[in-house]
Order: sequence, then C-alpha cells, then structure tokens
Amino acid sequence: MQIAITGSIATDHLMTFDGLFADSLVVEQLDKISLSFLTSDLQVRRGGVAANIAFGMANLGQRPLLVGAVGEDFTDYRSWLERHGVDCGAVHYSESQHTARFICTTDRDMAQIATFYAGAMTEARDIELAPVAQRVGGLDLVVVGANDPEAMLRHSDECRSRGIPFAADPSQQLAFCDGPTIARLIDGAEYLFTNEYESHLACQKTGWSEDELADRVRVQVKTRGKDGVTVRVRGEEPVEVGIAREVRKADPTGVGDAFRAGYLTGLAAGLPVRRCAELGSMLATYVIETVGTQEYALGKERFLERLAEAYGAESADEIGPHITCPRP
Repeated sequence: MQIAITGSIATDHLMTFDGLFADSLVVEQLDKISLSFLTSDLQVRRGGVAANIAFGMANLGQRPLLVGAVGEDFTDYRSWLERHGVDCGAVHYSESQHTARFICTTDRDMAQIATFYAGAMTEARDIELAPVAQRVGGLDLVVVGANDPEAMLRHSDECRSRGIPFAADPSQQLAFCDGPTIARLIDGAEYLFTNEYESHLACQKTGWSEDELADRVRVQVKTRGKDGVTVRVRGEEPVEVGIAREVRKADPTGVGDAFRAGYLTGLAAGLPVRRCAELGSMLATYVIETVGTQEYALGKERFLERLAEAYGAESADEIGPHITCPRP
C-alpha cells in the first residue's frame, strides 16, 4: 500500500517535573490560574505526529510518504527521516516561518501539560494531495493527522471528492474544533483513530452517541491507555487487545503515534485487525521506554520475542514475515 501521512512536523522540547501537577491545582481558583513548575530535565527531540508515525512505519520496513509544512530549519531533520526510510518528497517549505515547536512537561504520574507553536504548519493548508498522488502513482490511504485545522479540512474534503480512502486522526485538535468541523473531518473516513478521551470529546461536541460515532466510519480504533485498545469494524464484534508490558516508563510522548505506525504497517501488510492492534501496541511500548518520540531502535529478533511474550507465538509468527526492522 502507498500510504501518505499528513499532519504536524515539529521539534519537541520535553521537560520533567518531579512532583504532581494535581498538587498545585486549586479547583476554586481555576479561573485565576497562574502556575510555574521547576523542571529537572530538558530534552530537545524530533517530533510532530505525522513525522512520528512515518518514522515508526519506516522502522518496521515501510516506505511512508510524509506530507506537511516546515521551515528552512528542517534540513537536519529531513536527513534523519530519509536515512530511516521516510519519503519526504511532498514536504512543503515555508519561506518565512520556523518549523513547529511542541513544548511539554511531564509530571511524576505521567500527566502532561503542553504548548504547541504552529509556525510553518499553518502553510500546510496550501498543500494539494493530487500532485502528491500523481508523483507516486496513486495513494491507497491518506492519514489526516493533527495539523493546521484548515489543512485537515482540505485534505479530508479532497480525499472524499477524489475517492481516496482516508483515516481520520484529529487527535489533540478536537479540543479546538466545534461539532460541525469534527463531523466534516470524520464523515466518510475508512478509519477513525482516537484515544478514549478524544472519543468522548467528539461525541460531546457533535451530539452523537458512541455507537453513532463508530457508525460514521468503517473501522474505529480507540486506544484506552493501560486498558489497551478496542477496534470496532462495522458489522463485526469489537476486538479487544491489551497493552504489551514495558521494561520501564520513561516518557509517554508519542506513544499514540507509534501505535498508529504499527497498526498502519499491519494494515499495509493485509494483516487481520487483531494483529494490526498487537503490532501497534508493541511498537508503542518501545516509545514509552525512551525519552523522545523517535529515539528507539528496533531489532527484529528481539521485537518478535517481545511480541510473542505479550500476545503469543502465533502473533509473532504471523507478523514476522511482514516487518523488517531495518537499521540505518
């Protein structure tokens, strides 16, 4: 499958707070909130949801097509992605703005407070998908990830009008969208990716029930944190997959992106829903064990060993022939 990943491309500034955010929140004073947290660590890493997903897919042996907008400061980042197997030929360069920045602080309980500077990402609304598809001989799936809201709407509308299957993955942008906008992003999608909170938020803003939300797409993939993932295929019984055990918890940033990378790799390989979810969950575990969204390294033998430990030998045997885990 030729899969295009649209969405943010950013640099992550990740900090660690040794306490708990909850200890500093006064419910009666939230309308006057003014907080500062002394952090103990700063890591500057590559990130952005589209780049993270594309990187994960490439590390499993795919050749994803990255579609997004960046600044002139993207040169080193581009070299990194291309060296790992990501096609960056459709990336748009801004002449006036820096690549987006994600600034996130994580507390001792893995709660996070984050700020996102869009920068060059706002120019993603100028990207037309038709020339991208023409360059690679057609697109089998477009992932519409968190991005400039106008870009997300444009990509969704273009996919519908051109008959290109797409996956709606609005993620954190749901917080800034009203009901009609959310409906426009989701309606007609082949796949919908959300976490549990985002699913509830989409229902609240659109007025849909959980069942109505699921019926808007062919496949709904809902991650539920420590409780695993639920996949609902229209007309079939839901599939529940638990999480894979991590060696340690370092930082949760990018875990959802890694899950999507694994799931999409399974999808590209024609694997059944359960195996797609298991592959996604295993890759997500590698990310939570590292600081930074693209700092993990995969070895196929160990990856499959851990997959077998988590989901059984049959899972590893079925998935193994479809991943390569190439090392740069």
